[in-house]
Amino acid sequence: MSKLPKIDRQREHQANERTFLAWLRTSIALIGFGFALTRFGIFLKQLEISLTRERLSQNGLLNSENLGVVLVVLGILVIGVALHNYNRAFWQIERAEYQPNRFMVFMTALLVVIVGFLSLAVMIRRNPLPIYNPPSPQNYLDD
Repeated sequence: MSKLPKIDRQREHQANERTFLAWLRTSIALIGFGFALTRFGIFLKQLEISLTRERLSQNGLLNSENLGVVLVVLGILVIGVALHNYNRAFWQIERAEYQPNRFMVFMTALLVVIVGFLSLAVMIRRNPLPIYNPPSPQNYLDD
């Protein structure tokens, strides 16, 4: 088992840390987008109620609030997997037997594509808000 020179190990560890920080930024973005999506869904419901005085849309399984929660959970999971991958790479660098693992990249990409399709489904499924037409003065005269 050959050891890498100290300078090479240092560069490898710094690259490993940069990779971990990139995954951390990705997870923060997922969490932030999920939070924003959830809050925006709540805003849309309040807007719908204030315009129509009733709630028209169905509260099914596929809605913006649930999708936002899924994104937050996905972001938390990405942090855990990134930390595991960082630690695994750290010890492989120390033992001079680093083997790249593309599993995390493919799984994260697949999960983001799935969430993207779910987002598309939520956007297509959402009923458009009815246009609020205030009563005309003629309606008051008829009463």
